[in-house]
Amino acid sequence: MPANTILIVDDTPNNIKLLFDVLDSAGFDISVVKSGETALEKLPYINPDLILLDIMMPGIDGFETCRRIKSDINMADIPIIFMTALTDTENKVCGLKSGAVDYITKPIQVEEVLARVNIHLHLRNIQTKLQQEVQERQQAELKLQENITSMQQMQIQLIQNEKMSALGNLVAGVAHEMNNPLGFIAASLKQAKPNFTDISDHLKLYQETFPHPGKEILEHAEEIDIKYSLEDFPKMLDAMVMACDRLKNISTSLRTFSRADKDYKVPFNIHEGIDSTILILKHRLKASEYRPAIEVITEYGNLPQINCFPGQLNQVFMNILANAIDALDEANTGKSYEEIKANPNKIIIKTSMENNHAKISIRDNGKGMTAEIQQKIFDHLFTTKGVGKGTGLGLAIARQIIEETHAGKLSCVSELGQGTEFIIDIPQ
Repeated sequence: MPANTILIVDDTPNNIKLLFDVLDSAGFDISVVKSGETALEKLPYINPDLILLDIMMPGIDGFETCRRIKSDINMADIPIIFMTALTDTENKVCGLKSGAVDYITKPIQVEEVLARVNIHLHLRNIQTKLQQEVQERQQAELKLQENITSMQQMQIQLIQNEKMSALGNLVAGVAHEMNNPLGFIAASLKQAKPNFTDISDHLKLYQETFPHPGKEILEHAEEIDIKYSLEDFPKMLDAMVMACDRLKNISTSLRTFSRADKDYKVPFNIHEGIDSTILILKHRLKASEYRPAIEVITEYGNLPQINCFPGQLNQVFMNILANAIDALDEANTGKSYEEIKANPNKIIIKTSMENNHAKISIRDNGKGMTAEIQQKIFDHLFTTKGVGKGTGLGLAIARQIIEETHAGKLSCVSELGQGTEFIIDIPQ
């Protein structure tokens, strides 16, 4: 790590020599100018990490030099420590009001100089690091949000058109792209927590060491409610960590849902496939201004891993669950929010093993269908949905996947007013 650069602004040779020797021996890079005008001229080229500024100088004094530095957006964050023989409170307050962070009284005491310089450089380094982390995290969050938004828009379009194979390829790529910024955000938050603790502890130490910091500092602390900020910021970090964990779960579910099939069957956890599909459809299950959230109840049995084509099975789960949501929304037509709340929308999913076959039941409490419609629902191009809302291919493809590809059976049981149940039966 490169040494910090300190700019000394003083016109007294003895002070310059003493400060230069002390700070150079401590490992700092030192630059020296002898007037405020020269300091303002050289600052953009020196770009110091800290400025030691004498108050009493020919030309513009230290107060005015400090004010001009702080008025420049490119230099305003450089900490300035005044050096002065003036010990009255009025001059100290004037110095702090002009933008200085501290002051050193003359004659200069070596230990005091090193202590104050090290404190403010440490704070400066932490502040710079945190600013960089925040900027990088904001960029990563923006990229992540763009990826999620893009995924959601394309995902909804593909679900509506029932182009499930294309959706599988899409979400796999998005999940991969999510992992990079998400990993960075999680790592940054992990580092930010101890960094903030260090800053908080350091601030408390500073308060204990300097119990009477001055009226302006006390007023500023009250204005920004420093106590509340120190208590609330760790909670904000914890909330962001929880959000990261939530996104990790989404990413894992996307990868589970979109896994590419091989040309042979592989062992697969059916429950993981169902859970990943539910998570992807969660935006459609949430409450809206028209209805409460659709409740999904899972009653999972003790299923072993099933030899199958996981990607294709996930397509079946997606088709059936999306149809169940559509059926519930249709059943809600003409009902008030309170009427729906009194008899809430539900999707119940049950799994069990029967005679070496995995049985998956997906049932909704919508309005059901007539026997005539039941006879046609697996036909190609048959749909009860409006124009642009369905292609009539979803259930036909689902039956083909279950019965032809997996040698199983897909059946439907429905009655008007009693909802609809789809039953999937797959050999182990």
